[in-house]
Amino acid sequence: MSAPLLNKTYNPNDFEKNFYSRALCQPLTLATSEKGCYFSLLMPPPNVTGNLHLGHALTYTIQDILVRYHRQAGFDTFWQPGTDHAGIATQMVVSRDLESSGIDPSSLSRDELIEKIWEWKKRSGDNILHQQIALGCSASWDFSRFTMDDDFCKSVIEAFVTLYKTGLIFRDKRLVNWDTKLKTAISDLEIQNREEKGTLWHIKYKIADSSDFVTIATTRPETMFGDTAIAVHPNDERYGSIIGKEAVIPYSGRTVLIISDDYVDMEKGTGCLKVTPAHDINDFAIGKRHDLEMVSVIDEDGHMCVSDYVPDFLRGLYLKKARKLLLEKLAEDGFLVKEEEIIHSIPYGDRSETIIEPLLTDQWFVDAKAMADEAIKVVETEEIKFFPEKWKNTYFDWMHNIEPWCISRQIVWGHRIPAWYGPNGEIIVEKTEEEAYRAADALGIQKDLLRRDTDVLDTWFSSALWPFATFGWPKENPELLKRYYPTTTLVSGFDIIFFWIARMIMMSLFFTKQIPFSNIYIHALVRDKNGQKMSKSKGNVIDPMNLIGEFGADALRFTLAFLSVPGRDIKFDRDHVKISRNFITKIWNAARFLQSKGVAFCESIGNVDAKLNHWILAKLKKHKTNICKNINEYRFDYATKNIQCFLRDIFCDFFIEAMKFHDDEETKNVAGFVFAEFLRSASPFIPFVTSQLVHILNIPEKPTDIEHLEPLENFEREVDEFVELIHETRSEKQLSGENSEKYDSLKRRVRDWPGELSRIAQIVR
Repeated sequence: MSAPLLNKTYNPNDFEKNFYSRALCQPLTLATSEKGCYFSLLMPPPNVTGNLHLGHALTYTIQDILVRYHRQAGFDTFWQPGTDHAGIATQMVVSRDLESSGIDPSSLSRDELIEKIWEWKKRSGDNILHQQIALGCSASWDFSRFTMDDDFCKSVIEAFVTLYKTGLIFRDKRLVNWDTKLKTAISDLEIQNREEKGTLWHIKYKIADSSDFVTIATTRPETMFGDTAIAVHPNDERYGSIIGKEAVIPYSGRTVLIISDDYVDMEKGTGCLKVTPAHDINDFAIGKRHDLEMVSVIDEDGHMCVSDYVPDFLRGLYLKKARKLLLEKLAEDGFLVKEEEIIHSIPYGDRSETIIEPLLTDQWFVDAKAMADEAIKVVETEEIKFFPEKWKNTYFDWMHNIEPWCISRQIVWGHRIPAWYGPNGEIIVEKTEEEAYRAADALGIQKDLLRRDTDVLDTWFSSALWPFATFGWPKENPELLKRYYPTTTLVSGFDIIFFWIARMIMMSLFFTKQIPFSNIYIHALVRDKNGQKMSKSKGNVIDPMNLIGEFGADALRFTLAFLSVPGRDIKFDRDHVKISRNFITKIWNAARFLQSKGVAFCESIGNVDAKLNHWILAKLKKHKTNICKNINEYRFDYATKNIQCFLRDIFCDFFIEAMKFHDDEETKNVAGFVFAEFLRSASPFIPFVTSQLVHILNIPEKPTDIEHLEPLENFEREVDEFVELIHETRSEKQLSGENSEKYDSLKRRVRDWPGELSRIAQIVR
């Protein structure tokens, strides 16, 4: 039965959707590796609330290229997929959903809200999965994980309890990023620092028992009531005489000590720094060094505290209103020396859009510093390698300056912290409530007096366990954990080297005594065509699903790989995708030409005599060698350029053109063989069109071995010279026209070329 004719026009919408629908339904089989080795990697779990964006598309494209390439090479491959429960993001989405339905989320109990979130997950939680499939991700879908699955929850609780009982998790009152709208601590990654116009207010404090004043400069005057010192640089001659004296906080009457500290910048502001340890991260460090009191004057709702430290006229006021009232009074009473307009960075919550306040709160922390040394060592000794190598310096910089990691969040959606509190401040940490009751009984505490911690764990804590918890840890899982762990390669963006990559390394070394992966490929950041970071506020976000709908997934994938130059951000333009689609159209048209010539696509070819055929086989061998080298060195940009060069410049523009004038059976057999091998080399990058062509043209799926083919080098050199002459002749025709003497001379040289190549001299027409 003859193969159906290919459509005249390449249209990815004709087959891509059916292709990925079938792929989603196909069960995964764990094939035995013919080479006795495996290749495995982790899919960075996207938020369950999320939609595919170009950063995702880049990560998944690169991962899929690696997976398809190694699967094709005979490796036992495994690509662990899954989604992250995304605590804060998901709770916000569901809360908005409830509000739109007329339900106040705050009116629901904890269990009722969690139930609503699970209902939403069942309805909408697989959106990102279908978009991944649309992109062509060939992950091990049967083994997909969700960070709130029962088994994964058990892994998280096991990790928390183990770390606590070994002293690596502790509870403390420390400074954290506090979102006053969401009323929870958040990570640095959830903050957007925005450059804005602001004011530096110069305010004078009276020196106690003196008529002199000292002037400080601040952008946050409302925090002055939390001051517990004024710091000057020890070498600042202006203030040497007042070190050790006390200054009086206006309207408070409270005095603070004037101290010296090397942190103070003598050139900044007035050279006098108000130290507010409970409301500034740098001041917190100064406070620790000098054993200063920690005074909180802002509450968790973003209002001035109702306390003795705050003057009556400011207590309970919203911060913006309190600042305005305070400045008016400072000016009226002569304490405000001057106002200076400045540009400074303001931290906003990326979800709440509210200003983030550094607040002193009781939280759970991981002693990351105690876990960092071994994680540093495995990168120093290159057990784990970064590609490009420069990113290991970023890793080292963070790891050598690591601080305790705040892992508690004041929301309901997530892994609830397994801690109970006794009536006298006792802390009991156990895996289950029953174990907690037994521990309380041993301490002589009645179980009805225990209070369960209401906080949940930071999403980054659970995702740090992703490399091994997805394989069923702490249970022994011979099929997965022993078979595919440690994983081979991690593909990720540079912005989460610390938040995710470093923490996975630390956790994996602690719990499994093994590295989680051998190689880390850090890809670029995708920006708009002008080099600007994409954001909704700028209106420059490009939806990958729209690009897939217009140009096809293969075109988007090929573009992202083509633009992936190591160490350089991607300036993305939809015109790039159009160019890629045009290139794929060329592949399609080449297939149609071969089909029209009656080319058969066999697993092997017999003896080869013609010089032209030796030449194309030699080019094919070099092409496949280059592709292997490019992928193994993570040079996806080089690989796509090699794919383009071989198909366009070598196969289409010369070999196929030559076939139009000389298409004997040997040449047609070689053409079919070469094109089939080209499709195999390109399939990791453009799987949809290559699979469709393989299917329609009845190309054998079994890879062919071309190592036995020995194209003659002297034939290759001769044809190279002929090809170069053809290119020169065509260029001259385009530049000067057919009446050019040089063109005529070049054309005669082509026609008079000795031997069999003269048979295709008409190629210059």
